[in-house]
Amino acid sequence: MSDEHETPGAGGVPAARGEGEPIARRRGMFGANNGGDTSGYGGLSRVVRMPGASQRPYGGYFDEVADELEGALEEQGIAPEAAIEKTVVDRAEITFHIAREHLPVVCRTLRDDPALRFELCTGVSGVHNPTDAGRELHAVYHLRSLTHGRLIRIEVSVPDSDPHVPSVVDTYPTNDWHEREVYDFFGLIFDGHPALTRIMMPDDWQGFPQRKDYPLGGIPVEYKGAQIPAPDQRRSYS
Repeated sequence: MSDEHETPGAGGVPAARGEGEPIARRRGMFGANNGGDTSGYGGLSRVVRMPGASQRPYGGYFDEVADELEGALEEQGIAPEAAIEKTVVDRAEITFHIAREHLPVVCRTLRDDPALRFELCTGVSGVHNPTDAGRELHAVYHLRSLTHGRLIRIEVSVPDSDPHVPSVVDTYPTNDWHEREVYDFFGLIFDGHPALTRIMMPDDWQGFPQRKDYPLGGIPVEYKGAQIPAPDQRRSYS
Protein backbone atom coordinates (compact mmCIF):
# COMPACT_ATOMS: atom_id res chain seq x y z
CA MET A 1 0.00 0.00 0.00
CA SER A 2 1.94 2.98 -1.26
CA ASP A 3 1.53 6.34 0.39
CA GLU A 4 3.75 8.61 -1.68
CA HIS A 5 1.16 10.24 -3.90
CA GLU A 6 -2.10 12.12 -3.64
CA THR A 7 -5.52 10.69 -4.33
CA PRO A 8 -8.34 12.84 -5.73
CA GLY A 9 -11.14 13.40 -3.25
CA ALA A 10 -14.80 13.63 -4.12
CA GLY A 11 -15.40 16.37 -6.65
CA GLY A 12 -11.83 16.07 -7.97
CA VAL A 13 -10.17 17.93 -5.10
CA PRO A 14 -6.83 16.29 -4.20
CA ALA A 15 -6.72 14.90 -0.69
CA ALA A 16 -3.31 14.07 0.76
CA ARG A 17 -3.08 10.56 2.16
CA GLY A 18 -0.53 11.44 4.79
CA GLU A 19 2.57 9.58 5.87
CA GLY A 20 0.78 6.36 6.68
CA GLU A 21 1.16 4.01 9.63
CA PRO A 22 3.53 1.04 9.20
CA ILE A 23 2.11 -2.19 10.61
CA ALA A 24 4.30 -4.90 9.06
CA ARG A 25 7.05 -5.76 6.59
CA ARG A 26 6.04 -8.15 3.83
CA ARG A 27 8.46 -10.31 1.90
CA GLY A 28 7.73 -11.86 -1.47
CA MET A 29 4.78 -11.11 -3.72
CA PHE A 30 2.06 -12.53 -1.49
CA GLY A 31 3.58 -12.51 1.98
CA ALA A 32 3.68 -16.30 2.31
CA ASN A 33 6.66 -17.53 4.32
CA ASN A 34 5.99 -21.21 4.77
CA GLY A 35 6.73 -22.58 1.32
CA GLY A 36 8.89 -22.26 -1.76
CA ASP A 37 8.55 -19.05 -3.74
CA THR A 38 7.43 -19.61 -7.33
CA SER A 39 6.54 -16.03 -8.26
CA GLY A 40 10.07 -14.81 -8.94
CA TYR A 41 9.53 -12.05 -6.37
CA GLY A 42 11.00 -13.87 -3.38
CA GLY A 43 13.46 -11.06 -2.74
CA LEU A 44 10.80 -8.36 -2.71
CA SER A 45 10.51 -6.60 0.65
CA ARG A 46 8.16 -3.74 1.46
CA VAL A 47 6.58 -2.02 4.42
CA VAL A 48 2.83 -2.48 4.79
CA ARG A 49 1.23 0.82 5.76
CA MET A 50 -2.27 1.79 6.75
CA PRO A 51 -3.36 5.21 5.43
CA GLY A 52 -2.73 7.97 7.93
CA ALA A 53 -5.11 10.74 8.94
CA SER A 54 -5.95 13.14 6.10
CA GLN A 55 -5.86 16.91 6.33
CA ARG A 56 -8.56 19.29 5.22
CA PRO A 57 -9.86 20.08 2.71
CA TYR A 58 -11.00 16.51 2.11
CA GLY A 59 -12.73 17.47 -1.14
CA GLY A 60 -16.27 17.52 -2.48
CA TYR A 61 -19.02 16.59 -0.03
CA PHE A 62 -16.55 14.99 2.39
CA ASP A 63 -15.99 18.28 4.22
CA GLU A 64 -19.72 18.93 4.49
CA VAL A 65 -20.34 15.48 5.99
CA ALA A 66 -17.44 15.87 8.43
CA ASP A 67 -18.59 19.34 9.53
CA GLU A 68 -22.18 18.22 10.03
CA LEU A 69 -21.21 15.09 11.95
CA GLU A 70 -18.85 17.00 14.26
CA GLY A 71 -21.46 19.71 14.88
CA ALA A 72 -24.22 17.18 15.60
CA LEU A 73 -22.00 15.34 18.10
CA GLU A 74 -21.17 18.60 19.88
CA GLU A 75 -24.89 19.35 20.20
CA GLN A 76 -25.24 16.03 22.02
CA GLY A 77 -22.42 16.91 24.41
CA ILE A 78 -19.84 14.64 22.76
CA ALA A 79 -16.45 16.05 21.84
CA PRO A 80 -15.83 15.18 18.17
CA GLU A 81 -12.18 14.37 18.84
CA ALA A 82 -13.28 11.81 21.45
CA ALA A 83 -15.66 10.03 19.06
CA ILE A 84 -13.71 10.37 15.80
CA GLU A 85 -10.20 9.01 16.21
CA LYS A 86 -9.15 10.01 12.71
CA THR A 87 -10.57 10.73 9.27
CA VAL A 88 -8.96 9.09 6.25
CA VAL A 89 -9.46 9.98 2.60
CA ASP A 90 -7.94 7.26 0.44
CA ARG A 91 -8.66 6.32 -3.17
CA ALA A 92 -11.46 8.90 -3.40
CA GLU A 93 -13.30 7.40 -0.41
CA ILE A 94 -13.71 8.73 3.12
CA THR A 95 -13.57 6.66 6.31
CA PHE A 96 -14.31 7.93 9.81
CA HIS A 97 -12.48 5.87 12.44
CA ILE A 98 -14.80 5.80 15.45
CA ALA A 99 -14.05 4.93 19.09
CA ARG A 100 -16.15 1.86 19.80
CA GLU A 101 -17.95 3.30 22.83
CA HIS A 102 -19.33 6.07 20.61
CA LEU A 103 -20.33 3.84 17.68
CA PRO A 104 -24.10 3.63 18.49
CA VAL A 105 -24.58 7.39 18.85
CA VAL A 106 -22.49 8.10 15.73
CA CYS A 107 -24.63 5.68 13.71
CA ARG A 108 -27.88 7.20 14.98
CA THR A 109 -26.58 10.67 14.19
CA LEU A 110 -25.54 9.68 10.68
CA ARG A 111 -28.96 8.13 10.09
CA ASP A 112 -31.20 10.78 11.64
CA ASP A 113 -29.54 14.15 11.09
CA PRO A 114 -31.38 15.85 8.19
CA ALA A 115 -28.14 17.07 6.60
CA LEU A 116 -26.60 13.58 6.75
CA ARG A 117 -29.41 11.02 6.32
CA PHE A 118 -27.29 7.88 5.85
CA GLU A 119 -30.40 5.72 5.99
CA LEU A 120 -28.85 2.54 4.64
CA CYS A 121 -26.03 0.41 6.02
CA THR A 122 -25.16 -2.10 3.31
CA GLY A 123 -23.27 -4.29 5.75
CA VAL A 124 -20.32 -4.62 8.08
CA SER A 125 -17.07 -6.27 7.02
CA GLY A 126 -14.46 -7.82 9.28
CA VAL A 127 -10.71 -7.25 8.89
CA HIS A 128 -7.88 -8.99 10.73
CA ASN A 129 -4.44 -7.39 10.81
CA PRO A 130 -2.49 -9.56 13.28
CA THR A 131 0.58 -7.29 13.10
CA ASP A 132 -1.39 -4.13 13.96
CA ALA A 133 -0.74 -4.39 17.70
CA GLY A 134 -3.63 -3.32 19.93
CA ARG A 135 -6.12 -3.01 17.08
CA GLU A 136 -5.90 -6.32 15.30
CA LEU A 137 -9.62 -6.61 14.57
CA HIS A 138 -11.61 -4.08 12.56
CA ALA A 139 -15.32 -3.70 11.82
CA VAL A 140 -15.97 -1.63 8.69
CA TYR A 141 -19.46 -0.27 7.99
CA HIS A 142 -20.56 0.89 4.54
CA LEU A 143 -23.18 3.65 4.68
CA ARG A 144 -25.25 5.13 1.87
CA SER A 145 -27.43 8.25 1.92
CA LEU A 146 -30.36 7.71 -0.41
CA THR A 147 -31.52 11.26 0.29
CA HIS A 148 -28.27 12.97 -0.69
CA GLY A 149 -26.71 10.30 -2.93
CA ARG A 150 -23.53 9.92 -0.85
CA LEU A 151 -21.29 7.11 0.34
CA ILE A 152 -19.04 6.95 3.41
CA ARG A 153 -17.45 4.33 5.65
CA ILE A 154 -17.00 4.16 9.38
CA GLU A 155 -14.49 1.84 11.00
CA VAL A 156 -13.93 0.57 14.53
CA SER A 157 -10.70 -1.07 15.69
CA VAL A 158 -10.39 -3.31 18.76
CA PRO A 159 -7.64 -5.52 20.21
CA ASP A 160 -7.68 -9.27 19.73
CA SER A 161 -7.69 -9.62 23.51
CA ASP A 162 -10.95 -7.64 23.84
CA PRO A 163 -12.93 -8.20 20.62
CA HIS A 164 -16.11 -6.40 21.69
CA VAL A 165 -18.00 -3.90 19.51
CA PRO A 166 -21.49 -2.49 20.23
CA SER A 167 -24.18 -3.85 17.93
CA VAL A 168 -25.92 -1.34 15.67
CA VAL A 169 -28.87 -3.59 14.82
CA ASP A 170 -31.19 -1.22 16.68
CA THR A 171 -30.21 1.54 14.24
CA TYR A 172 -29.65 -0.56 11.11
CA PRO A 173 -31.76 -3.75 11.38
CA THR A 174 -30.28 -5.09 8.13
CA ASN A 175 -27.00 -5.54 9.98
CA ASP A 176 -28.43 -8.49 11.93
CA TRP A 177 -27.04 -11.24 9.72
CA HIS A 178 -23.96 -9.22 8.73
CA GLU A 179 -22.87 -8.94 12.36
CA ARG A 180 -23.46 -12.67 12.81
CA GLU A 181 -21.28 -13.40 9.79
CA VAL A 182 -18.42 -11.22 11.07
CA TYR A 183 -18.71 -12.93 14.45
CA ASP A 184 -18.71 -16.34 12.77
CA PHE A 185 -15.63 -15.72 10.62
CA PHE A 186 -13.58 -13.21 12.63
CA GLY A 187 -14.67 -13.63 16.25
CA LEU A 188 -15.81 -10.05 16.76
CA ILE A 189 -18.44 -9.99 19.52
CA PHE A 190 -21.25 -7.50 18.88
CA ASP A 191 -22.60 -6.62 22.30
CA GLY A 192 -26.37 -6.16 22.34
CA HIS A 193 -27.04 -8.23 19.21
CA PRO A 194 -30.41 -10.00 19.58
CA ALA A 195 -29.07 -13.48 18.67
CA LEU A 196 -25.32 -13.57 18.07
CA THR A 197 -24.85 -17.12 16.80
CA ARG A 198 -22.87 -18.63 13.95
CA ILE A 199 -24.52 -18.23 10.58
CA MET A 200 -22.35 -20.27 8.19
CA MET A 201 -20.20 -22.61 10.28
CA PRO A 202 -21.60 -25.34 12.57
CA ASP A 203 -22.41 -24.21 16.09
CA ASP A 204 -19.57 -26.27 17.57
CA TRP A 205 -16.90 -25.10 15.10
CA GLN A 206 -13.59 -24.18 16.70
CA GLY A 207 -11.90 -20.94 15.62
CA PHE A 208 -12.69 -18.22 13.11
CA PRO A 209 -11.86 -19.20 9.53
CA GLN A 210 -11.18 -15.77 7.99
CA ARG A 211 -8.57 -14.68 10.48
CA LYS A 212 -5.14 -14.52 8.92
CA ASP A 213 -3.66 -16.81 11.55
CA TYR A 214 -6.22 -19.54 10.85
CA PRO A 215 -4.64 -22.75 9.47
CA LEU A 216 -4.86 -23.16 5.70
CA GLY A 217 -5.72 -26.83 5.77
CA GLY A 218 -4.11 -29.63 7.72
CA ILE A 219 -6.65 -29.53 10.56
CA PRO A 220 -8.97 -32.38 11.52
CA VAL A 221 -12.57 -31.91 10.43
CA GLU A 222 -15.39 -34.03 11.75
CA TYR A 223 -18.18 -34.58 9.26
CA LYS A 224 -21.57 -35.38 10.74
CA GLY A 225 -24.71 -36.77 9.23
CA ALA A 226 -27.39 -34.20 8.47
CA GLN A 227 -30.22 -34.30 10.97
CA ILE A 228 -33.19 -31.98 11.34
CA PRO A 229 -34.22 -31.54 14.99
CA ALA A 230 -37.85 -31.53 16.01
CA PRO A 231 -39.50 -28.08 15.91
CA ASP A 232 -39.49 -27.74 19.69
CA GLN A 233 -35.76 -28.52 19.79
CA ARG A 234 -34.57 -26.11 17.13
CA ARG A 235 -32.43 -23.12 17.98
CA SER A 236 -34.31 -19.87 18.47
CA TYR A 237 -33.24 -16.91 16.32
CA SER A 238 -35.25 -14.29 18.20
